[in-house]
Amino acid sequence: MTSRVGLFWLLIISVISIPAVSGAAVVQLPRTGSTICIDATGAEISCAGTGQDGEIQAGALWPEPRFIDHGGGTISDSLTGLIWTANAGTPTDGSCVGAGLSWLSALNYIACINGNNYLGHNDWRLPNINELESLVNLGVAQSFVWLTDQGFTNVGQIYWSSTSYAPNTGYAAWYVDLNTNKVQALAKTTSALIWPVRQ
Repeated sequence: MTSRVGLFWLLIISVISIPAVSGAAVVQLPRTGSTICIDATGAEISCAGTGQDGEIQAGALWPEPRFIDHGGGTISDSLTGLIWTANAGTPTDGSCVGAGLSWLSALNYIACINGNNYLGHNDWRLPNINELESLVNLGVAQSFVWLTDQGFTNVGQIYWSSTSYAPNTGYAAWYVDLNTNKVQALAKTTSALIWPVRQ
């Protein structure tokens, strides 16, 4: 008899907890921007029936305008809610020396600009790989040109993310190449640019 009562309460508790799990929010991923389809050789083909992103156009529509320049050296992204520096060229700010830096130097650069209250804020960070990749527009050949057209200045090509490369976290981190639109891992001792972000 005791085991049936215990089983009854276990069933009741299980049923009560189900709505909490099923009530989770749905994440809306944005569209990639890709509008073409390619074959195995890289040649452009008709999208009909390919199931490729150029045909399906899955994801949330990009807001128009996507980027809003608020003055003061920052531009917000209406799609992600992130706030980026308008100058994407890793500028020198006081004692914070910019240009291409190693991954560890990139983290030190972010700490330095926060110490200097860069553009009136001290909560800048190195973007994670998902945040940085959100700047890639697969509908264009070179995202750095497109981002310049959106109002950013000094947009470079290769940018560090804060995300280490899991197979070898001590050696490599993920980066985004805004020239080729590729996301790859790079040795942390290599030089790349830094594009500070905040929320």
